[in-house]
Amino acid sequence: MISTMRSGQVRRGELLALAVFSLLTWQSAWHAAWGEEARAFPRRSTSATACERASFRVIVDVGHTAEVPGAMSARGVPEYAFNLRLAKLIERKLIDAGFAKTVLLITGGLARRGLVERVTHANHASADLLLSIHHDSVPNQFLQRWEYEGKQNRYCDAFKGHSIFISNNNVARDASLRFARLLGKGLQARGLQYTPHYTEAFMGRRRRELLDAEAGVYRYDQLVVLRTTRIPAVLLEAGSIVNRAEESLLAAPERQLLISAAVTEAVEKFCASQSPPNRGTLALRPRAAPTAGQPIGPAAQIRQATPAVDRR
Repeated sequence: MISTMRSGQVRRGELLALAVFSLLTWQSAWHAAWGEEARAFPRRSTSATACERASFRVIVDVGHTAEVPGAMSARGVPEYAFNLRLAKLIERKLIDAGFAKTVLLITGGLARRGLVERVTHANHASADLLLSIHHDSVPNQFLQRWEYEGKQNRYCDAFKGHSIFISNNNVARDASLRFARLLGKGLQARGLQYTPHYTEAFMGRRRRELLDAEAGVYRYDQLVVLRTTRIPAVLLEAGSIVNRAEESLLAAPERQLLISAAVTEAVEKFCASQSPPNRGTLALRPRAAPTAGQPIGPAAQIRQATPAVDRR
């Protein structure tokens, strides 16, 4: 009887030990598998700053006005037409990406008046960022004449590419530069190259200091829309419309979609890098916020395409 009990106890002990061993082995394998999964699919850190898209406001400024439309393209299309079309697409893509408070800024009137109005509205719009959309030309001495569809026009195929400008006199200069770099790298990642000719001596008074040789960011302190806007402000020259080949590319939906995608990505990264308590503190806030997705300013009605205020 006693030996039988001991034998049963041994068997029960062995079974218990086996069960414990199996449980420990299973737990070890489970933890190992979880560790592999965690490495394969890293979880976001809860301490990382999230982009509050619903409250982040971007002003997309349509460069120039219908009355003063800016440069004329190689085929006789005013810059304002290019600016308006691209700015509207950027606005739509930002809203689609969750930046519902994005607004399109369109001003009217003569050059100086238009600039003053856009700065005034930007400073009273409780915004976090201003992006001014333009398309580039070259100094007059580089332009040549040619005939297109029976009309005389001027062109220059020597220069191509986009360029990005900030002002060192902007009160949010560092933030402006940060967004400009993000935008430049986003454009570069999509196969677009900036133009280096602004650094050349032959540009004369239009020669600019290159702040970032990788992203294509230039310093332009004289631009009113950059210098006197009290929020981060960046001006994008999307490309040269006096270059005949690049004009055709800039007029195509494919290029416009590439640029708008780079802008959207840059805004997302810039928004995530901003500290929520500090966002918008440089902007004046006495006016009510404009309706999401709507133009602001006295010339809020979207007009037929024609180029805008010369910022030079």
